[in-house]
Amino acid sequence: MPQIDTLPIELLGRINRVGSQSIQQLDRVLAPSGVTRSEFDVLCALARSERPLRANEVTAQTMLSGAATTKLTARLQTAGLIKRERLERDGRGVLLELTPAGRSLVETEFPRCLDADRQLLRGLSDEEQATLAALLRKVSDNAERALTA
Repeated sequence: MPQIDTLPIELLGRINRVGSQSIQQLDRVLAPSGVTRSEFDVLCALARSERPLRANEVTAQTMLSGAATTKLTARLQTAGLIKRERLERDGRGVLLELTPAGRSLVETEFPRCLDADRQLLRGLSDEEQATLAALLRKVSDNAERALTA
């Protein structure tokens, strides 16, 4: 259908492709550490916080489901990377905190992940990166509005 402008398909296809490639690269970088990308997201959320977080706060920050957060944090606790304890006031609530081993893993792997991201952006000037970030923010805002409409 040559009369139809397919530029949106090309642009969003490229965004999806870069997203997929970025995820594959991050999986490859994290593989030796023994944690998955989702587990690493949980660890990073805890590392960014100056206090232990409730499980629902981690869920909100990582955009995982509550069930996924529960499953991931159980595995991370078994691996000795986080501590989970029930809240005294509410037996259903769980407080999560990095262990020294979890903090060490984040401190080791985060720079490696950032370097991998930088490789994807290699060849773009600082100005081009800022422009790309601004443009993608607009696309993301449009997508968010479309989902809530």
